[in-house]
Amino acid sequence: MIRVLVADDQEIVRTGLRMILDAQPGIEVVAEATDGATAVRLARDLRPDVCLLDIRMPTMDGLEATRLLAGPGVADPLAVVVITTFDLDEYVHGALRAGARGFLLKDAGPELLTQAVHAAADGEALIAPAVTVRLLSAFADARPAGPPRQPLDPLTAREEDVLAEVARGLTNVEIAEQLYISLSTVKTHLASLMAKLGARNRVEMAMWAYETGRVRG
Repeated sequence: MIRVLVADDQEIVRTGLRMILDAQPGIEVVAEATDGATAVRLARDLRPDVCLLDIRMPTMDGLEATRLLAGPGVADPLAVVVITTFDLDEYVHGALRAGARGFLLKDAGPELLTQAVHAAADGEALIAPAVTVRLLSAFADARPAGPPRQPLDPLTAREEDVLAEVARGLTNVEIAEQLYISLSTVKTHLASLMAKLGARNRVEMAMWAYETGRVRG
């Protein structure tokens, strides 16, 4: 059972998310929060498998909550998926850099919401396909001046293929289907890519693909 915490300051949104997720087999909403500070406290107490956080909340926004729950300095980070009404909200960029494993729009629909929760619980990252290109292109445009960092070792042709699919926002299962390879092979390539690129997660891998021009908006 995937245990989920939902944080949003709008009751109607929280209720809708709970109804959708509780209706899915293998998913249970174990707590709700109306602001970021409460979400952090509940998350630390309950240790849910996935935290679904709105970006704009009172007391503490989703960006700061994400950093406290999943940031680089967190010893035992939790899986965070940020959800927002705005596909180019500047806070989303910061949330992903802070360690969030996914980004969704509130109109994503039950199927994509469920996929994102499963992906985060499995250690993957899912970004809404409708905004993946625009979002990561914005990351690339905002990158520091100078050439992108180079991998420790050259990427193989198959690793390049897998990287391109990651940048499109596909999950491991979808990559396996797209490239006609096994799920275990996908995971092997992803582990190699993260090691070569020095990436903490799939989002950083996708960002690097955009920064190096491998994927274009």
